[in-house]
Amino acid sequence: MSQLSRLIAILTLLKSKRLLTANELAKKFEVSVRTIYRDIRKLEEAGVPVTTIEGRGYSLMEGYSVAPVQFTEKQANALITAEQLINQSKDTSFVENFNEALTKIKSVFRTSIQEKSELLQSKIYVFNPTYENISSNALSEIQLAITNFNFIEINYCKVNDTNISFRRIEPYAIYSIQQKWILIAWCHLRNDYRAFRIDRIQHFNILNDTFEDRKFNLQDYFQSCPYN
Repeated sequence: MSQLSRLIAILTLLKSKRLLTANELAKKFEVSVRTIYRDIRKLEEAGVPVTTIEGRGYSLMEGYSVAPVQFTEKQANALITAEQLINQSKDTSFVENFNEALTKIKSVFRTSIQEKSELLQSKIYVFNPTYENISSNALSEIQLAITNFNFIEINYCKVNDTNISFRRIEPYAIYSIQQKWILIAWCHLRNDYRAFRIDRIQHFNILNDTFEDRKFNLQDYFQSCPYN
């Protein structure tokens, strides 16, 4: 990450949270604390009113920017609650992209809303008594393939089956059940629609080639071929 990109990201983080330490920022961006000190000085030189609270960390001067969008406390609470639920997802790409988006959203919260949302965040916990701890890192890429009609090539391993099969598929829809993401796609090997657990995909490749939309309807699929 370039220094400019990091400076913009640090500013966004400072706008999304009332107080951040140099150690937190260094860990976030995988740089030294000394580098963070230099970054903070750069922001100050650029006219950003960064306030240093001795022994606690950095904050932005109250009223530094006027947010173009205002959130109510209930709306902010809904986002904080969604964050806790989404963090239970077994797909790391989905979690990372949501948290990055939420950081940008938090940056426009009023200070009073930030304070209450941070308080609520410390008082919410989602239990996940799962016994199959298999993760994935493909959901975000697959979502792009769905909306752009790109073919995907996958190596797939079914549950309780050690054999891995190669598939060329047309991705059409995704849904979640029991904290597992399921991809519905037209499988060229089977010449029919098939359901693939994303966490069972061993390897995937999003192709530049596009396919013609088969006008797949998720509700019709559920009625004719429910998940079991």
